[in-house]
Amino acid sequence: MNAGMQRCAIAAVQVLGLAVWFSMSAVVPTLRSEWGLDSADAVWLTASVQLGFVAGALTSAALTLADRLPPQRLLAGGAAAAAVCTVLLAVSVDQLAAAVPLRFVTGVCLAGVYPVGMKLMASWAHGAARGKSMGLLIAALTLGSTLPHLIAGVGSLPWRGVLLVAAAAGLLASFLALAFIRVGPHAAPAAPTRNPRYALTMFTQRGPRSANLGYFGHMWELYALWTWIPAFLAATDSARHLPGSVEVTVFLTMGVGGAIGCLLGGWGADRFGRPPAAMAALLTSGLCCLLSPLLVHSPPALVVAFCALWGAAVIADSGVFSTSLSEVADSRYIGTALTAQTAIGFALTVVSIQLTPLLADAVGWRYAFLLLGPGPLAGALAMRALRTGNGPAEGAGRKPVGGDHRHGHLAGRCPQRRRPRQGGDIRRGA
Repeated sequence: MNAGMQRCAIAAVQVLGLAVWFSMSAVVPTLRSEWGLDSADAVWLTASVQLGFVAGALTSAALTLADRLPPQRLLAGGAAAAAVCTVLLAVSVDQLAAAVPLRFVTGVCLAGVYPVGMKLMASWAHGAARGKSMGLLIAALTLGSTLPHLIAGVGSLPWRGVLLVAAAAGLLASFLALAFIRVGPHAAPAAPTRNPRYALTMFTQRGPRSANLGYFGHMWELYALWTWIPAFLAATDSARHLPGSVEVTVFLTMGVGGAIGCLLGGWGADRFGRPPAAMAALLTSGLCCLLSPLLVHSPPALVVAFCALWGAAVIADSGVFSTSLSEVADSRYIGTALTAQTAIGFALTVVSIQLTPLLADAVGWRYAFLLLGPGPLAGALAMRALRTGNGPAEGAGRKPVGGDHRHGHLAGRCPQRRRPRQGGDIRRGA
């Protein structure tokens, strides 16, 4: 398979493999009545997956798994294990206490799907096209994460059926990963030794630190919005007049709209530079947070258009952060850096997912998303610092633990310096 086909195959595996992520969130309205859940209970069906993902990502980063094992096998194993957990939940669980541990393990397994997919995608993209390639990967993440809403919204499947369909998608992803996906020519050589300290060492360098801080602000908003947008839309005057249903509207605006935003964000990152593209998306989604109270009494067409813009902006920059970090981190430990970035980012999502319904209980859903606004605004400030940091980063000229770094510039913004690096250059396949 050529590079284009490999990138499409990796994206397809991400869509199918990540379908189990929000499978329980998509059936929460049914479970509220069957299991007698309130908002505080329901939040754990998503928060437990986030915590599991953090635990799995931290373990993977500490053991440098993404840099030491064949990534396509790690990806296939993670997708299959997450699917099996979802099948077990669908066929044998009838209460929250048993569902939460299985959802936690599902999150652990998904830590072998998403970050590893990023490394594989980067291995098939040279520097000039890496933004578009990462945009394609995050578009796949977006479609996969919202796919259960479509499954639940267009059919009459019971909640267990929705989970089984999502699990079947995950098993198909595992098969495709083993059968078709290979590591690309732009991958760095395998890490010679484990270096868990690099997950912390990268924060001593300006480039990785700014890219990470921008990502953290983005994550504060993203998963809380994805988790609670159905509840927010259900509280609007237009809820009964949305196209299809609330679930279908979520898939169209957050899923399809988000996928389009990812592709545009990747194109913008390659065309205008990583920091400007990320800042545009962060400021747009932050503004949407601040304007969200106006939607409660707005007509359906305006609600759908606003949510489509929000869905595109909230995820458009996700691939930009991954691309930025893959270009400024030590090439031998790209997998570790990306895994650590996602681990910390997802830990933040647990907090915002928990706090959002608490604020909604206090002031109503109309004002609940105001809580999310500071995240993207802070992320925009971090990316502004990255954009202006053209000189050598602090610590330049000495070799940090885990290898040297490229400082003060990003692909797509200024010409790349072609100097040899220990461990090779992931962009050139050295």
